[in-house]
Amino acid sequence: MSDPIRVLLVDDHEMLRAGFRTILDSQPDITIVGEAATGAEAVAAASALRPDVITMDVQMPDMDGIEATRRIVADGDLQAAIAIVTTFDRDDYLFSALDAGASGFLLKNSGPEDLIAAVRVLAAGDGMLAPEVTRRVVQRYATTAPEAATASTGLELAERLTDREAEVLALVAEAMSNAEIAASLFIGEATVKTHVSRVLQKLGARDRVQAVVLAHRHGLVR
Repeated sequence: MSDPIRVLLVDDHEMLRAGFRTILDSQPDITIVGEAATGAEAVAAASALRPDVITMDVQMPDMDGIEATRRIVADGDLQAAIAIVTTFDRDDYLFSALDAGASGFLLKNSGPEDLIAAVRVLAAGDGMLAPEVTRRVVQRYATTAPEAATASTGLELAERLTDREAEVLALVAEAMSNAEIAASLFIGEATVKTHVSRVLQKLGARDRVQAVVLAHRHGLVR
């Protein structure tokens, strides 16, 4: 039996943290290792507790969740995947979180099953966006031309990928699942998983969400 997923809960409302704890603690494969009420506490707790997944609020005293996410992701010794969990369905929060390195974005009005699924998906190395925001992410990056300064970097990244890996990346950028990619390319899901893993490694991306952000930013997909 594998070790349980270690989760750090970050929110300045104690009642919400208690609710999240109740939901996640009910799962045999998930354990809560700590809580934090501010961004600064989150950074310190992440370093001390080494969680696998962090649920991160945005609006908090002392340091907001976006800056806390940026600092945790920047620490090369930490491997925690961060899910932003917020009440506010705002594009500035969404895209700032993705740019900071968050691997997921979930709204607080989501159901308990969505929170549980997000923790498991992030722990497995994938990214997860609430259905309400996935389309906005795709549209935002699909309609934004890459900056000229990234052209050479984009070319270098593109040259690292095989033709098949580039195809898989393009479909990942369309928010397709492994099963959907497999059906589209007439290959097995295990093969898709291998291609996705190689794409992430070659791009230096933490997960699928970050790969999509990187790909659009550098013009690897349209």
